[in-house]
Amino acid sequence: MNNCFILLAAGQSKRFKSNKPKQFISYKNKPLYEHSIDKILKSSLFKHIILVVNNKKNILKKYPKSVKIIKGGKERSDSSFLALKYIKKYNVKNVLIHDAARPNFSINLVKKLLKELKKNKAVVPYINSRDSIKYNYKNSIYNLFRKNALLTQTPQAFKFKDLYSLAKNNRKKIQDESSLFIDRNIKLKFIKGENRNSKITYSEDIKKFNTRYGIGFDVHRLVPKRKLYLGGIKIKSHLGTLGHSDGDPVLHAITDSILGACKMGDIGQKFSDKNKKFKNIRSTILLQNIINEVKKKEYFINNLDINIITQTPKISKYRNKIIKCISNICDIPANQINLKGKTTEKLGLIGKEKAIACEVITSVIKYD
Repeated sequence: MNNCFILLAAGQSKRFKSNKPKQFISYKNKPLYEHSIDKILKSSLFKHIILVVNNKKNILKKYPKSVKIIKGGKERSDSSFLALKYIKKYNVKNVLIHDAARPNFSINLVKKLLKELKKNKAVVPYINSRDSIKYNYKNSIYNLFRKNALLTQTPQAFKFKDLYSLAKNNRKKIQDESSLFIDRNIKLKFIKGENRNSKITYSEDIKKFNTRYGIGFDVHRLVPKRKLYLGGIKIKSHLGTLGHSDGDPVLHAITDSILGACKMGDIGQKFSDKNKKFKNIRSTILLQNIINEVKKKEYFINNLDINIITQTPKISKYRNKIIKCISNICDIPANQINLKGKTTEKLGLIGKEKAIACEVITSVIKYD
């Protein structure tokens, strides 16, 4: 499996009219380019992933060694060829080239491209136009029948040696890599693309979103001979929380706050304490199930603000581990999670170390 995925993210985005290039704006809770990289990493279909940018300092996320970040060129053709030159040392067999401005492609499309590439030098996805098309040539307007128009998309798939040979000798600006084959009358394989895989070109292409908020609260009694879990992390303690599940008040409060923000009921409706299958279950599993549900409904967590109210243990010692665990489950960056430890100044059951409570406010976004 010597496949390489090249993501072009070095454009200036002049038509987008923003203070920063569109590939770095936030879209569905993370920078636009990250959607493609994360999707490809999870697919395990590519040995090498090349991210082409104008400024490496814009890339804040740490990626595994399979992801290489290189500087692009002035034009698209320059950037793609720089990437091709870079991967030549890997003896790559197949290469897919994709625009960072198309974050909504599916892995199913990628698999189809790789399958067709076994029998072809180049494979290009397309969709049909829904609009009537005219074109201007030498100040004259002509009709172009919709059925004759192919709206090509990326990713586009190529045999590396064929694409490299054409790109090496190219001196023209190109709209995409398939143009190199078309200009030389080299046969291409066209396959049906995806309507969802539209390109973000203008600022209005970013769908508007609504922000919603939810509040979660949970409290558990502290008792001997029980384990203590806070935010998915096992805490060393002579007392643990009493509960039907593992009694993690932090993850329970987070779960309730997310359900509230998404108008999906509460944790008791989802995971009844009368159901034996939830007896002693880890709350990480419960929260993960809810995260999967809200993703299907296309909600995205924007922010978590968490107060753990306990006399002991001191939360500062475990803060980073708890945030990392929550970040992994909720699939959001750690900088979107705020965690605070509070005491009750030895007042009440919490102050007497007989209980632990947690309150959470969550904001979620949903695109129109």
